Amino acid sequence: MMQENSTSPLAGLRVLDVGVMLAGPYAATLLGDMGAEVIKIESHHGDEGRHFGMQRGGESGPYLSVNRSKRGIVLDLRRPQAQEVFGRLAATADILITNVREPGLTRFGINYEQVRAHKPDIIWVGVTAFGADGPYAGRPGVDFLAQGYAGAIRFNGEPSGGPVRMGVTVVDVMTSLLAANAALAALHVRNTTGQGQCVNVSLLDAMMHAQAGFVGSFLGTGERMPRTGNRSNVFAPSGIYPTRDGKEVIITSPSQKFFPKICRALEADWDKDPRFLDVALRRANHDELDRLMSERTRQIDRDELIDRLVAADVLTAPVNDLDDIVKDPQILHNNMIVSLPHPELGHVEVTGVPIHFSGTPALVKRHPPMQGEHTREVLTEAGYSTAEVDAMIAEGFAADRSEILRLKAARGMQQESKT
Repeated sequence: MMQENSTSPLAGLRVLDVGVMLAGPYAATLLGDMGAEVIKIESHHGDEGRHFGMQRGGESGPYLSVNRSKRGIVLDLRRPQAQEVFGRLAATADILITNVREPGLTRFGINYEQVRAHKPDIIWVGVTAFGADGPYAGRPGVDFLAQGYAGAIRFNGEPSGGPVRMGVTVVDVMTSLLAANAALAALHVRNTTGQGQCVNVSLLDAMMHAQAGFVGSFLGTGERMPRTGNRSNVFAPSGIYPTRDGKEVIITSPSQKFFPKICRALEADWDKDPRFLDVALRRANHDELDRLMSERTRQIDRDELIDRLVAADVLTAPVNDLDDIVKDPQILHNNMIVSLPHPELGHVEVTGVPIHFSGTPALVKRHPPMQGEHTREVLTEAGYSTAEVDAMIAEGFAADRSEILRLKAARGMQQESKT
């Protein structure tokens, strides 16, 4: 068994992750990275994230990417016997995070009042799509829908085209960060008052929070921000420009001082052209300025162009592909790609911890657990004997790794017999 890092910021805390997919489980992951002991509780079916995306050795890429720094157990919370086991675990927990919606919450025995009966000062964090109550409460929802309700899709895309979904699941990720932040704020309250509480976070609220600029501007001035593609609403130049080797770079100029730097780096005198003397003129003539800049950037390979722009103190970045990202020297320096030993896959690489502490370092400490991998370990720690755990597995309200593999093999044989 891997020892928890006692010097991590959240060492000594226990978190129960009773969620699926991304927004709930990823919040628990961040707490685990910061030192909390996280126990992921799954059904025999498993986290939905295990069942889609590219597979490696029977493990899903999306699941592997989100669920590091945890131990995993399997309980069938539809059954009273499993809920009794859950209650014993909940009594030892500090924080519970879930994105299961009603009526499942109550049927599985994991709503706030049910968990509070096991641990009166529990910090219970519920993640929903649109809110814990109100006109949309209880509806199913995902990142894409929150982008639509909050209008984010309307702002995204080219001016001449239609709305475009943001490809990265930014709403799920932002919600996970808010959920982790909320849990720690509630923990501070408990440390002060001794009282736990129920905390609710939603995808919709996270997206509204992220749009303070767009929505706030409309509320304050009535101004409607148009879609601008890769351009800025307020300054110019700003865009993506081609290079000689078929790649692309971002160049942007959020204040007047940067435009002459761009001109010097590209060996041009556009800052003396009457059409481009200030931000308003450059915005009015953005098409022509982009044409001139693109003609120039097409004469230079990407890496040389980046070096030249960086040397001139220009705001620039390459448009990286995944192959570039995983080799980027700053990303690697920041330990945002981490390799972990895995009992079946050899090693897995996952993204790292985005928070850096000087005195109490956080770290990715465990591989993403295989389904049922730690059932026996966790239940034994909870006081159950080997015989009792054997009985739970035999009766089907818990499962260890061997039982999960047996059930998968049996399902496979059934499917073969049907064909």
